[in-house]
Order: sequence, then structure tokens, then C-alpha cells
Amino acid sequence: MASEIKIGITGAAGRMGRMLVNAVLATDGCALAGATEAPNTSAIGMDIGLLTNSLKDIGIYITDNSEELFAGSDVVIDFTSPKVTELHAGLAGEHKTALIVGTTGLAPGQQSALELAAKKTAIVQAANFSIGVNLLLGLVEQAAKTLPQSYDIEISDMHHRHKVDAPSGTALALGQAAATGRGVNLADVMVSARDGITGPRREGDIGMAVFRGGDVVGDHTVMFAASGERVELTHKATSREIFAAGAVRAAIWANSSAPGLYSMRNVLGF
Repeated sequence: MASEIKIGITGAAGRMGRMLVNAVLATDGCALAGATEAPNTSAIGMDIGLLTNSLKDIGIYITDNSEELFAGSDVVIDFTSPKVTELHAGLAGEHKTALIVGTTGLAPGQQSALELAAKKTAIVQAANFSIGVNLLLGLVEQAAKTLPQSYDIEISDMHHRHKVDAPSGTALALGQAAATGRGVNLADVMVSARDGITGPRREGDIGMAVFRGGDVVGDHTVMFAASGERVELTHKATSREIFAAGAVRAAIWANSSAPGLYSMRNVLGF
């Protein structure tokens, strides 16, 4: 019988962290190796079970020792912040621990840290770990490749009021999928703000409209608008559990994969 995959969770006391812990505990063949939080947070020293669906002690306590977490895990799942993820990338490379990264908004130097670590271990990086969103990425790329440039591309991005980055990583990934389908550089065609007298829309631009409010988990629509018709591809997330389930699926896949920087499309095989 194969041994269980030991999975560590960073940022374990946050909303996403708790869901990741629950997903690991509920997945056959996986074991929770440990859980960390930022130093001096109130959760340090707490049994992680008290923050999960079980609401009972499970004998695993939240610490701020990232080094220990990476040394004792086969895979670590990281949905934290760019600066923290950069630190974790170094630890993943040092300990050859596979790393699943859901952090968005990384600066070029922070992205380089992931690429460097990926020479030593498997890293799966995704703006969104939902299976449905990753299917949407493939459909958007195919639609952009198939439809002529006269079809204007607009992306809407709706999230809860607490989200700090805009456009979201998912919206940017959808923009990149559309740009790839058209064979263009996203940075050259993306328009993320319109205000005042902007003049006519430039053909070939990929527009993004950002909305924030309420408790929306994540709604994304990619519209291909032409004279006489529109094609709209939409994904609506109603629970963050889909992201946790996808991240654990990626962890299982990464555990047996060679070093490299991968996406969820590699994990899902499309």
C-alpha cells in the first residue's frame, strides 16, 4: 500500500487556508503534514482542527516555522502573498519539496524565484485552481484563435469587496489566453481602464472591466462582440471549495512529477 502524501498548508488560519486544510483531511491518500501562519498572529499555537469542519483537536498545531514545514512535507500549498511566496519558493528549492502556488500579483523578481526553484522541484502555479476556470481558459484561447479580429474582446471581473488586486489573476489569465489565441502580446493590447473621452475603440484591444462588491467569490465573462452577434463565455464560482479541491489535486499530481514549472492545464491534461 502506497504511503500517504504529506501536504503542508501555509496561511492556514485564513479563509482559503482553512478550506485547504479541510480538503487535505478529506482526501484519501493525503495527510496533513503541518500548518503555518505569519509570526505574532493569534492563531499561532492553536490546534488546526479547531479551525476546520471537525472543530476538534487533531494534534497538529499552527506554527510560524516555514523551514520546518517544508522539511517535513512532500508538497506545500501556498495561497499567501507575493513576498511570502518568494520566501517559500526558496525553501521549496532547498528541500526539494513540491510547491503549489495560488498567490497572484507576483512581481518579476518574485516570479523569477519560482522559476529558479522549479529547476529543483515540481511547482504548479495557477491564477485559479478551479477545473471549470481552466476549461474556460482553453475555450477562450480557441475562440480567440478562431474568430476574426473584428470580434472585440472584453473581460469582466467581479469579486468580493475585500479583494486587493485588480484586475484579478484570473482575469489576467483569461486575457493571456485570448492574446495567445490571437498570437499577440497581452501587454501591447490590454486596456484595463477607460475614463473620459477615449475615442473609438481600437481594433484588436482586449478590454478589462473590474467590479468589486459584496461577497462574490468570483464571476468572470469573456465577451467576443461583433456586428450582429456576441459570443459570451462565463464562469461563476459560488464556493472557494472548488479552488481548494483543485489545489489538492495539483498537489497529488506534483508529488510524482519531475522538476519544472507547471500550470493546471498540465495537471488536468489539456
